[in-house]
Amino acid sequence: MKAVIISKPGKPEVLQIQEKDIPKPRAHEVLIKVKAAGINRPDIIQRKGFYPAPPDAPADIPGLEVSGTITAKGPDVGQWEIGDEVCALVASGGYAEYVCAPAAQCLPIPQGVSLIDAASLPETFFTVWNNVFDIANFEQGETVLIHGGTSGIGVTAIQMVTAMGGKAIVTAGSAEKCSICESLGANLAINYKEEDFEEKVLEYTDGNGVDIILDMIGGDYGSKNINILKPQGRLVMINAMKGKIAEIDLMRVMKNQLTVTGSTLRPKSIAYKGKIAQNLLKHIWPLFGKKIKPVIYKTYPLEKASEAHELMESSKHIGKILLQTSETT
Repeated sequence: MKAVIISKPGKPEVLQIQEKDIPKPRAHEVLIKVKAAGINRPDIIQRKGFYPAPPDAPADIPGLEVSGTITAKGPDVGQWEIGDEVCALVASGGYAEYVCAPAAQCLPIPQGVSLIDAASLPETFFTVWNNVFDIANFEQGETVLIHGGTSGIGVTAIQMVTAMGGKAIVTAGSAEKCSICESLGANLAINYKEEDFEEKVLEYTDGNGVDIILDMIGGDYGSKNINILKPQGRLVMINAMKGKIAEIDLMRVMKNQLTVTGSTLRPKSIAYKGKIAQNLLKHIWPLFGKKIKPVIYKTYPLEKASEAHELMESSKHIGKILLQTSETT
C-alpha cells in the first residue's frame, strides 16, 4: 500500500510517499481500506518529532482519523462486518491506503455525510465530547467560550454546544472567520486581533462570565481565561500554541472554586475512547443533517500531504483539511 511517512523530523517536505505492507488486524481490530484521512494539529507536532506515536501504533505514519470500508477484522470483533463503511479514531497510521483501528473506536457514517467528509469527524468530535461534555460536565443552558473558533475543534465545538442547548462564544482572527462561526451557531464571535476578548466576553455576559472555556492557545490567554470564568467555572486545556507557561491569579481560582484542567486523548485506553464513541453515537450522530454538519475547507490527494500540512500551519483554513486516497485503491 501507499503511505505517507515522516522521513525525518522537520518541515512539511519531510512527508514522503512510500510503499508499506498492508497491516493485519489484531483480535480487537478492523482493517479499513481508507477513503480519506483528516489532518490535525497533533500530526504537525508528530512530524516535528515532539509527539511520538504509542508503542503499538505505526511510528512513522501520521494520521489520527480516517473514513473507509472494513476489509478484514479480528476474531474478537462482533459489531462490524466486512464491507461496512465507517469513520474511525486511530492512534497513528491514518495517512495510508489501509489502517487498522480498534473496533470500539469506529462509528458508522452519519446520515447525509459522504464517505470522504466523514474522515473529518472522529478526532475533533471525540476531543470535544471528552473535554466539554465528560471532563467539564457541560449542562444545558451553559455558556462555553471556544478559542480558535474556525479550527477543526472550533467548528465542531460550536455545533455540539449549541445543538445540546448551550451558548457558544468564540474567538477568531478575522471578520470572515467570525462570520463563519456565527453562521455555524456561535452567539458571539470576537476578532481577537482587533478586540480584547476578556472585555468583550464580560460585556456580552453583563459581567457574569462563562461557565466553560475550551482553550488550545495557552500562554497569556491563561490570566484572561481565569478572569472571565463564573464561580465554579471550568477551564479545559487541549493545547498550548502560544506557550505552556501561564500566570494566573490563584486567589481568584480559590475564591470562585474554579477548575483548571485539560487532557490529551491519544494515550487513553481503547475502553475509554470506546465510551466516547458510544456517547457520540447516542447523542450527536442523530443530529447530523439537522443541527450538525462537517465543515471541510480543502481536500488534497495523499501525495500532497506536505501541502496540506503547510495549509494547516498557516491557519488560513476554516474547518477541516483532508487527504484522499486514490480511487483505484
